[in-house]
Amino acid sequence: MKNIELKRTHSTDRNFQLLVKKLDAELAERDGQDHAFYDQFNKIDTIKYVVVAFNENEKPVGCGAIKEIGNNAMEVKRMFVPTENRGRGIAGEILKELEIWAKELKFEKCLLETGLKQPEAISLYKKSGYKQIDNYGQYAGVENSICFEKILR
Repeated sequence: MKNIELKRTHSTDRNFQLLVKKLDAELAERDGQDHAFYDQFNKIDTIKYVVVAFNENEKPVGCGAIKEIGNNAMEVKRMFVPTENRGRGIAGEILKELEIWAKELKFEKCLLETGLKQPEAISLYKKSGYKQIDNYGQYAGVENSICFEKILR
């Protein structure tokens, strides 16, 4: 992906917060009645590790984050690229940077949950080497969730 700059930051970053508002609006529409359930697990106030992508005009065009979920795993959270910027590889670049950061922090794997109503996300994760696993934690038994794992090498 050319002409994209990735910036490591944290959840107080204004650009990240604006992108998350757009993400939440899209998820509320996609998830319908299920949105309140998922929303409770997506608060950003304590996320320390955030990546925001910027285009050549220094406009934010995507984001993602990781948070510690166990002593050897990071959970990928808040992955989002606005509709007008999709299909250009931005999400894949953000995901790679989050994985590099997790490795630098000495974590062995990344876990994540996404919804069955988000086929683009499922495709991205599979293409990026994530393997489907049993739903973990709060997602165990949730029919509209699908969970993935990637061992970091």
